[in-house]
Amino acid sequence: MTDDEQRRGRLKVFLGYAAGVGKTYQMLTEARDLKRRGVDVVIGYFEAHGRQETIAQTEGLETVPRQTIEYRGTRFEEMDTEAILRRHPEVAVVDEFPHTNVPGSPRLKRWEDVHVLLDAGIDVLTTMNVQHLESLNDQIWHSTGVRVRETIPDWVLKQADEVVMVDLTPRALLNRLARGVVYPPERAKQALEHFFKESTLVALREFAMRQAAYSVESRLPGDDEPPPSADVAASDGGARERLLLIITPNPSSAALIRRGRRVADYLRADCLAMYVTKTAECADLTAEQRENLERHLNFARGLRIDTRVLEGRDVAETIVGFARMHGITQIFVTREKPSALRSWFASAFVQRIVNLARDMQVTVVADRSARRSQPNT
Repeated sequence: MTDDEQRRGRLKVFLGYAAGVGKTYQMLTEARDLKRRGVDVVIGYFEAHGRQETIAQTEGLETVPRQTIEYRGTRFEEMDTEAILRRHPEVAVVDEFPHTNVPGSPRLKRWEDVHVLLDAGIDVLTTMNVQHLESLNDQIWHSTGVRVRETIPDWVLKQADEVVMVDLTPRALLNRLARGVVYPPERAKQALEHFFKESTLVALREFAMRQAAYSVESRLPGDDEPPPSADVAASDGGARERLLLIITPNPSSAALIRRGRRVADYLRADCLAMYVTKTAECADLTAEQRENLERHLNFARGLRIDTRVLEGRDVAETIVGFARMHGITQIFVTREKPSALRSWFASAFVQRIVNLARDMQVTVVADRSARRSQPNT
């Protein structure tokens, strides 16, 4: 095999639902097993969190030193991706897949560093919790009250060659926390008052189990076929589900995009997003609205959703006309809620889309952005 034909590395993700369920421990256990079988394994990045049982699993494994980056007068340590490339092991162990690198790093996210390793033919073992999956962000928030700030796009996890759920019952996890296995006493007490409530852990565990099941189903035979082009989908009688997300400058569009991407993935459907402006170059929008709109469009593109901006005096007719031309089967919209007058106009707009698109399913995604406070994780 020539250098140009070098195989891409395999990605294995150890998926959990909370700190302390044993993801890193199991990942390191597999790394040790590989080394015993003669595989060249190194630790590219490992976060100990003071857990002695997990630290013990690193004994006998080579660790690639981290790089130090200075940011605003403080020195931070990050994974040294280039050093791993120079070392070029068969397998690299990389903890905390969704991590955001400190400013000044070559890449923004650790998952981007992992992709560099995979492109170089290095297999990677990594860890993450289900709440860091982008499309689940709103569902996690509404179920647990926790707004996760570090996320990865769904397509990144979907490209993993193997996803293993590391499971532990919420009661067992709480017992580990009480014994000081997960965090030191003071931090454990704080965790019990916030993220580590049993009801929260139960909800997160259910999300993780569903995601693990979906990861298995999405790898069944026949799922590797590429989606048809827009022209083919429009001419084949609508055999394949195609979703259209109607974006606005309103903050609720972020939840709409996540919801639509999630549904499209489950249906194995094509997904498009569009905004309709009544004026050239969105001249009717304020600077803040244009900034919000561009942010939503970029967010959709980051989730591998095809985006369009069309001009049309009649927004509803433009949307439905585009939908018919491109074989859309489902339209997703949000109903704004800030004032009684705006709510009436928004309801009338949604009803008009429903009336015009009688041959399509129209889903109104609820805007629940102000229903609860937003603790971070």
